[in-house]
Amino acid sequence: MKACEDLLNQSMHINNIINIQSSEQVCKNRLRLKTSIDTIRWLAFQACAFRGHEETPESSNRGNFLEMIKLLASYNDKVAQVVLENASYNAKYTSHHIQKEILHIFSRKVRSHIREEIGDSKFCIIVDEPRDESKREQMAILLRFVDKDGNIKEQFFDIVHVKDTTTATLKKELSVIISRHNLDVSNIRGQGYDGASNMRGE
Repeated sequence: MKACEDLLNQSMHINNIINIQSSEQVCKNRLRLKTSIDTIRWLAFQACAFRGHEETPESSNRGNFLEMIKLLASYNDKVAQVVLENASYNAKYTSHHIQKEILHIFSRKVRSHIREEIGDSKFCIIVDEPRDESKREQMAILLRFVDKDGNIKEQFFDIVHVKDTTTATLKKELSVIISRHNLDVSNIRGQGYDGASNMRGE
């Protein structure tokens, strides 16, 4: 009799219970991820550092990223229930890899927007070769162009690590970026390089 009653009670059927639990989990995961995305967007827009010196739960200052999530959680009970220590261990969405992945998605969107702004118009390339904190050489690329309203715009476009700042290396990396974003070389109307000694002839 009990087995028959359980069978007839569809609301308690295992498939329904699993569906309810999984949909709740999906909602929690989305809220947790949205909190991380909004935090990263705000920190990137304000040009703030993400990480702290010590990010353990015992630390008094865990860095801007974790402290901002903690602040958001203090204002919203739903967020507080799904982030940081209340999140499941394998789906916190706060690791450095997740932060970088979200930043890469933002950067791709920004680059595609700049590329749409340029369209088929003429542009100039400005290249700088700075070193980062770890003393690795980098190549920063800026594009200068006139937008549809006739305003001159100068947009930071990309930054790539290079093994050295010789002419051949810079040309190779620059060619890769130009071809990757379908920028027509025939539309280039000027080039500028900081560290001009690298561009001199032999």
